[in-house]
Amino acid sequence: MKKFVANEEMDKILTARSALADALGVQFGGLRDLYQTFGWKKDLGFVDYYSMYIRNAVAKAVIKRPANDTWAGDFEIVETDDGKDTEFEKACKDLQKQLKLKTVFNRLDRITSLGNYGILLFGLSDCRTTADFAKPVRIGNGLRLLYLKPVTQQNAKISKYDTNPNSPRYGLPLIYSISLKSVNSTSGSTFQSVLNVHYSRVLHVSWDLLEDEVEGTPVLQSIYNNLMDIEKLAGGSAEMFWRGANPGLFGQVDPEFTMSSTDEQNLKEQVEAYVHQLRKFLISQGVEIKELTPAVADPTNHIKIQIALISAVTGIPQRILLGAEQGELASGQDANAWKVLIQNRRTEQAEQLIVRPFFDRLIEYQIVPTPSTVYSVLWSDVFAPSEKERAETGKIRAAAIQQYLQNPIAVEIIPPEIFYKFLLGLDKQQLDYVTTVVAENKGTAQEEALMERLKELEATSGRNEQNSDGQTEEE
Repeated sequence: MKKFVANEEMDKILTARSALADALGVQFGGLRDLYQTFGWKKDLGFVDYYSMYIRNAVAKAVIKRPANDTWAGDFEIVETDDGKDTEFEKACKDLQKQLKLKTVFNRLDRITSLGNYGILLFGLSDCRTTADFAKPVRIGNGLRLLYLKPVTQQNAKISKYDTNPNSPRYGLPLIYSISLKSVNSTSGSTFQSVLNVHYSRVLHVSWDLLEDEVEGTPVLQSIYNNLMDIEKLAGGSAEMFWRGANPGLFGQVDPEFTMSSTDEQNLKEQVEAYVHQLRKFLISQGVEIKELTPAVADPTNHIKIQIALISAVTGIPQRILLGAEQGELASGQDANAWKVLIQNRRTEQAEQLIVRPFFDRLIEYQIVPTPSTVYSVLWSDVFAPSEKERAETGKIRAAAIQQYLQNPIAVEIIPPEIFYKFLLGLDKQQLDYVTTVVAENKGTAQEEALMERLKELEATSGRNEQNSDGQTEEE
């Protein structure tokens, strides 16, 4: 009976979605259907999103760039901040290295973005046969995590939901039907298996949830029409250029000329040879041959409109999306906006829906030791300057120091500590380090050399002032 109710509810959901799709783009009481007019698809599924991802450059960038930058750099699982690794931290680091967690999480991120959800299958040591996958995880007895497999929505169907209203998992998946397939490119051999998997062996991830707690919104759904338009514009412009490069010939027969079948055949052979570049000239009698004028339009502005709409929905700056840098100010603003987006994506999305649920599961299953306190997830600094930015900053600071030292009076007006902090922009840690180094070098050869240099500069400055006064008196 429960199974029947679940299927009945699923039929209602599918019927509602179908009705919603039918209403898309309908105007004037059904007299106009924009989707039909513009050639847009109404019913979209995972196969549509996946096909767009693997064949459309912009779609791939929309999925890959946020995922790649989110998982770029390192993240650490930290229990204490005393600088010493606890047993919990060591176990987490070992698993990160052993299972290549960053790469696995990146794949899971992209898989989730493509569909309504993605799953991460836990390969645990308590599975002796494939039938054990359908059983709850048996905690204890040295349970080990052997492998992890990210699986798409297409290959991880939900076959059974919890329909018990008294259950804390009411409405959530109980059993998944997971298809695993692998092909050896060298030998051509294939491996394929369909498993019934209990939810305790799966990490279920969904982005952009609304009412439904299981199925989120695919990233490409709201921009799918724009991606199709880009394909039409880009493909149409290529076809337009191809046809415009060889627009064709127009032959106008003189009204007083009668063309025989032999003349017609001869002209046809000449034209075919000309079109296929076998000859560079045409000889005709009574027929005027003209080359048609090519008509090629620039699609750039039309594509820019689509890119702007995609950028507005995804939050990805246009120059980041296209991989172009146009103007230092604009690109700097885009880069900062992108870093803010990635930082928020890390803390609000990746950490809350992937990293913490994953390690919480490991703690629950006693695969890693239980931490003594609430652990933290430390990400690499997304705002840290690049090598190029550090080099440019160093160059500017070196020039400022040179100018500062060239005027001995500047040291008296602006003490070094003030210069370091407010003019060079050093933070407290950097300022403390500089102060310590200066103190350590006090009375050393470095300080003596610096004082000698200051005396030379002061003497040179005095001579220049005298020369300047003398020239003024003579004048």
